[in-house]
Amino acid sequence: MSNVKLESIRKSFGPVDVLHGISVDITSGEFVSLLGASGCGKTTLLRIVAGLESVTSGRVEIDGQDVTALPPERRDISMMFQSYALLPHLSVYENVRFPLRMRRIGNREEQDARVRAALETVQLGALGERRPRQLSGGQQQRVALARAVVSNPKVLLLDEPLSNLDARLREDMQVELIEIHKRLGLTTLFVTHDQEEALSLSDRIVLLNRGRVEQEGTPAQIYASPATRFASSFLGSANLVEATVGEENGQPVAELADGQRLALPAATSLRGAVTLALRQEDLSIGSAGQPAGLRAQVRTRVYLGARNRYVLTLAGAPVRALTSNELAFGSGDMVSLGIDPARVRVLPR
Repeated sequence: MSNVKLESIRKSFGPVDVLHGISVDITSGEFVSLLGASGCGKTTLLRIVAGLESVTSGRVEIDGQDVTALPPERRDISMMFQSYALLPHLSVYENVRFPLRMRRIGNREEQDARVRAALETVQLGALGERRPRQLSGGQQQRVALARAVVSNPKVLLLDEPLSNLDARLREDMQVELIEIHKRLGLTTLFVTHDQEEALSLSDRIVLLNRGRVEQEGTPAQIYASPATRFASSFLGSANLVEATVGEENGQPVAELADGQRLALPAATSLRGAVTLALRQEDLSIGSAGQPAGLRAQVRTRVYLGARNRYVLTLAGAPVRALTSNELAFGSGDMVSLGIDPARVRVLPR
């Protein structure tokens, strides 16, 4: 396990700047996710840590050693690619053994012991003689993971490793990654565009937007207390509603575009034009006319089994609500939206 420090990393491709002075510290044994939309720079940053991409300026340290100019083979890292990159002519066993041979780690007996342990870790101990073409997608993913951890690297880099799996396999592999990380304790840097993966797997999330760090923190911190409009909309897809904040009886109150008012957390310091971030799951829906609710009109109801997702119009703006299916409202129905003031996030416009 090792510490990783990225200091003021800048990267340009010709006249295009893709990373703008990014600094991130990763502590030993920590699982950190680089989360963001396509083109935000997350994979470029991962490749810089791996030594597969040079920096325009900045510094990469592993365990206090400056590795910025070192080639990948001298950084003691392993990287698992999105495509898995298994060698089709080799068995599962030899695919996992391959990095040990290339780096000349241990004798044959030690290599065999490491390979067996790695395959057992990913629950493929009985499939060592098979070829990659004889495996399912989930099994191929496990082989690639075993190959990445077999050398016990200082740092494990994962480049969207779950993106090729179907939804059920992806859920299963999220659980397996959590358990494997607990057992091995490797310092891990994980790239994903999937917010659910980042929330479920990470000790810490670094949210990137257009080559800059938008927000950094634990999953709970970023989800519950987004610092910007982008963080609110990207992580959890919060509803963003324009409002004006004033005071009523000494308490902060938001006035929506249609004049409706919504109580805000007592600690709200912003005044004037703001954006309210309302999480879908924090909204409750009841029959119209409830005194504490906001008037809204149902546009669409999507049945999800245990829940309903509603698309509504609130103060002229579309909002979504995720509720239980105890009550069902139809298109055109007027309803009352409720939310705990403590769950409202007030952001500068």
